[in-house]
Formats: sequence, C-alpha cells, structure tokens
Amino acid sequence: MGDSLLFGMKVWIGKLVLVVGAIVGMSGCASIGPPEAPMLELPKPPTDLKAARKSDKVTLTWTIPARTTERLSVRYLGKTRVCRSLAGALRECGAVVGEVAASADFAARKSSGKKPTATFTDTLAAAVEQEHPMNFATYAVEVLNEAGRGAGISNQVRVPLVPTLPAFGGFLAQANGQGVNISWQCGAGAGAGKSGIKYLFRIYRRLDGSASETKITDVEATECATGAGAGVAPSGVVSSSLVSSFLDQTFEWEKTYFYRGTVVSVIEEAGKAAIEVEGDDTPEVKVFAHDVFPPAVPAGLQAVFSGPGQAAFIDLIWTPVGDSDLAGYNVYRHEAGGAAVKLNAELVKTPGYRDAQVVAGKIYFYSVSAVDLRHNESARSEEASEKVP
Repeated sequence: MGDSLLFGMKVWIGKLVLVVGAIVGMSGCASIGPPEAPMLELPKPPTDLKAARKSDKVTLTWTIPARTTERLSVRYLGKTRVCRSLAGALRECGAVVGEVAASADFAARKSSGKKPTATFTDTLAAAVEQEHPMNFATYAVEVLNEAGRGAGISNQVRVPLVPTLPAFGGFLAQANGQGVNISWQCGAGAGAGKSGIKYLFRIYRRLDGSASETKITDVEATECATGAGAGVAPSGVVSSSLVSSFLDQTFEWEKTYFYRGTVVSVIEEAGKAAIEVEGDDTPEVKVFAHDVFPPAVPAGLQAVFSGPGQAAFIDLIWTPVGDSDLAGYNVYRHEAGGAAVKLNAELVKTPGYRDAQVVAGKIYFYSVSAVDLRHNESARSEEASEKVP
C-alpha cells in the first residue's frame, strides 16, 4: 500500500509541473502592458456656427459633430448648450440661454452621407435691445456627450442688438396705368428716442410660384419712423405726413406678384460697413398685373397742308406719348358731320403721318390715339383741322 501511495503522489506532482510549465510558457509569449485610459467620447466643438437676426429673433445653425476629440466617430450625443454674452467674447459657456436635445435622427442622417445640422432660435428681450442699442451679443454652442461633458465651445458669432420696429401699417399694392403703386402708413413715433439709428422701409417682390424674392427699393424712412413728419421723398416716392408710396415699374404685365415690406434699422459708422437689421414684415399683398390701362392720350396735334407745285397732302405731327409699353398710334379723319374713319392699316410708329388722300376744296378733321403692346387704345386726341385749297 505504501508503494501505491508513493506512485500516486508522483503522478500528481508530475501533472502539477506540466500545468505550471504551460503557464510559464504562455507568459513567455506575451507581456502584460499598462492599463489603457478610458475613451472620453467628447464631440469636437463645431467650427461653422452661423447667426441670422430678423426682428427680435436670432437663428443659430451649425453642423452636428461627427467626430470626437480622439478622431473617432461619434456614437452617442448629449444635449447642446447655447451660450450668449453681452459683454464681449466668451471664454466658456457661462450664460446658457437655451439647450438643444440630441438629434434623434442623427445616426440615420450620418449614415446617409449628409452632414446633420442643428438650429436654435433665441428671442431677444426688448430690454436687451433698449439697454445695448449700439452693442453686440456674442453666441457660441457647446456640444456635450451622454455624460454631460464637452470639449469646449464652438466658434463665436456676433449679432447687433440695434432695436427693430414693427412693420408700417396699411400696406397696399395696386396696379395702375403707370405700374404697381405701393403705399403704406408711417409708424409715427415708433422709433423716437433712438438716436444714431437710421431707418429704411424695404420692399420685396416675389413672382407667384417662386420661392425667391427681389428687393425692389429701400425708401428713406427715418423721419417717418421717428414721427418727425414727412421726409424728403426719393425718386419714385410720394410722401405725406401719414402715407408714403412707391411706384414699381420693373415688373412684367400679365403676371401675379406678392409684395411685402419691412422697416430696416441701420447704424452707420465712418469707415465701416453699415449694420442692418430687418424688423417684422408686413403681410404679403397679392397683385395680378393685368394691363387694362390704355396709354396716355396724344397731345399737340397739328395739321399742315402742302400742295403748290406738287401732289397735295396734309402732314400731321403730335407730341410723342412716353409710355414704356407704347406700340404705336392710330390716325382718324372725318369731314364735317361725318363719322371718323381710321386711315392707317398698321400702327403708326412715329408721332407723324402724311395724308395724301385729300381732295381740293374739302376740310378734314383729324384725331390720334395711342395703342400699347396689349392693344389697349387711348381716347382720341383733340381734333386738328385743315382745308385743301
């Protein structure tokens, strides 16, 4: 029995030696390095923050980070803090004016290959505008990870705090024979007390079915806005103490347009670009520029006979009509007591006509009308008469 026990112990010791050898062999193939630092997963701060102000609204847009500070793909995002300073540049996101939740479709948009963007709108309090009319607000955003930690703020953008005004009332647009007449009522006293600020009334036009619009004019409106009375009217503008108007002649007839207006606050400093901020818009006004308006009536018609030594004729001349869409003229003639007959088969293109179909001893009475490109014909001019000897 003693021999068998001794034999069993030898077998057990042999197996133990084999296990220890295997462990030693494994440890000889690889060395255990120092522990790696955990991933911080901090989104890179945006570098393309942009700001646009309209009235008391400041709209911020930026691209949502797709990489972390460790140059890895962002897997999870936390909220984004929106920061604002009224005292110059930001060192950190101190004064938070809002937060944007992590975009739910961030992963889907990222996988589509498009750069996902975010937006936030800050509403400026009236007190901020009044207390800092010549200053700027500075904005930045800080994107956080799921743990609420960030790598710092984005690039910074500055927005002027100049106060804006409500849109002028009574905004109307109506087509007439000269164009589309746009009128509005002054906001008397609306900008009183804001020295150093100039005001313009800006008018936009948009073609029906189009998303883009055209600025057609800026009308000086400082005195109108501050209640100082009617200003000096620029070309195309009619102004009174209560109502101003502008005549738009740059459109195309037989098309539908939408017009709107807005009061623009302007700060001008020598050597610097003017700072402009638009206020609220008027409601859009729809106008169908349907031309049913005839040109002006020709004036100054004269009839002169010529004949001795040559074939008899009567020359007619008149003052040209200045309508931009004038196509030509019609010439009418009649004898005493008779009905007027049109002499020309085609429109006369110049303010003159020669009537060679005359008979000696008769008196002829002439009148002229103007016709536009859409065949609207004016009333006839005052008559001129001439006798053929």
